[in-house]
Amino acid sequence: MKKVTAALAGTVLLTSVLSGCGGESTGEGAQGAPQDDGTPYPLTLIVNQVGEIPQKDNDVEKAIKAYTNTDLQIQWIPQSAYDEKINVMIASGELPKLIKLNYNPTIVGALKSDLFWEIGPYLKDYKNLAAQNEQYYNNIAVGGKIYGVPLFRDLGRAAIQYRKDWFDALGLQVPKTLDDWYNVVKALTLNDPDKNGKNDTYGLMLEKKYNLDVNSTLARLAVSQGAPNKWLVENGSFIPDFTTAPYFETMKLFKRFYDEKLINQDFAVYESTEMDKVYESGRAGIRFTGGNTQSWQDKLVKVVPGAVADVAPVEGPGGRRLPGEPGNAGFLAVPKSTVTSEAELKKVLAFVDKLMDPQMATLLVKGIEGRHWEDKGDYTQPLDPTAAAKEVKPYRDTLPHRGEAYNVAKPSKETDLFRKSQTVGKENEKFIVTNPAHTLESATYSERGKELEQMITDAMTKFIMGKIDEAGWKAEIEKWRKAGGDAMAQEYKEAYARAPKK
Repeated sequence: MKKVTAALAGTVLLTSVLSGCGGESTGEGAQGAPQDDGTPYPLTLIVNQVGEIPQKDNDVEKAIKAYTNTDLQIQWIPQSAYDEKINVMIASGELPKLIKLNYNPTIVGALKSDLFWEIGPYLKDYKNLAAQNEQYYNNIAVGGKIYGVPLFRDLGRAAIQYRKDWFDALGLQVPKTLDDWYNVVKALTLNDPDKNGKNDTYGLMLEKKYNLDVNSTLARLAVSQGAPNKWLVENGSFIPDFTTAPYFETMKLFKRFYDEKLINQDFAVYESTEMDKVYESGRAGIRFTGGNTQSWQDKLVKVVPGAVADVAPVEGPGGRRLPGEPGNAGFLAVPKSTVTSEAELKKVLAFVDKLMDPQMATLLVKGIEGRHWEDKGDYTQPLDPTAAAKEVKPYRDTLPHRGEAYNVAKPSKETDLFRKSQTVGKENEKFIVTNPAHTLESATYSERGKELEQMITDAMTKFIMGKIDEAGWKAEIEKWRKAGGDAMAQEYKEAYARAPKK
């Protein structure tokens, strides 16, 4: 990986970057191991800003400090400039004791350069960290080594949201095969499911990112039909997902939708926010989502009082199957330049582990009892969602927890539909298809990955819209191969062969 240039590491630039973040530098230089005399351990932390920066020493922060016995000093950096500023800090060596990193080629290079502690061998000694699904850690591994604690997110968020009242009225079932999807989308589009006598509904809508990333509609439907998640490994060789039969058959279904005007004809330029409005206004019937179906229901009934939304797991002909997602919103890593001994590393890891104890998990998920929630016996009741969004969410989004799925004793008072959505998401972990290249290195991907991806996603849209035929699609694949696709696949093959096997 290319190192960050010396210019970026300049002290003057670093000073200006930090002053622009509204906080003082947290670089500490080499320090000895902490004293175990019962005094709070001084711990500096850098994370991305979520909403407004919380007031220093607010009640949430005080509770964290008291429980973990730390003098926690947090620096918040705006999300829009986060990666750039972190790169500057890494290049200069001006780092805190704990820092949130995002998994990208530059950070992977820094991890390989031995700038951060490898924590994998220590995880077993911390009850909460050791209790989490190994896949969370595998998804941030570099060369088989673990350098951080993930900010946990669901590994498989995909679910199907649908208008149950429309399905019941038309005698439809949640689709599994591609033929099912065609019949359901056609019926919801043409058979007047809202009974208003107008041709004003869509079964399925697409937006311009319909084929981008693991959480896209095309990826989720294709994987449900047997396609791989990004890459298929056969005899050590890497085969791209879009060259497999299940993926192409899914593309052909989308083309059929387009040709028969069963989906919005402007999907290639349609914004996701506009598409959301159509679903929320009660004019579209089924979609893939990673969100909470209760939220859709709440918005629907304001426009269509009798609307009934429901949620179902993603299933294909072979049962439940969905693309696995990274499972994190970054990870917390420990720099060697500021944490210089194993004894101090263990102190930092103990702090992170304590954040997942029941008291801290409840604090991060719900906030402070009596201010943000109250105990109702079998469940808890939110008191001030606005205050929680301002005072709790910044910590919840930047510190590790598993939501109500881990170490939060009492559930919040929620609807059955909300609980059903949560259950689908939790069970999904057993049915995810992982991306075998996720933690592998490819110089071609680092240098030209986005360009190569754009070539293929543009070709998909051309095929769906009829601007190229099947022969034209195959020709686009060949262009991709020659432009670096084959080189990338070969590099993944070689990296896969070198990677430690579990």
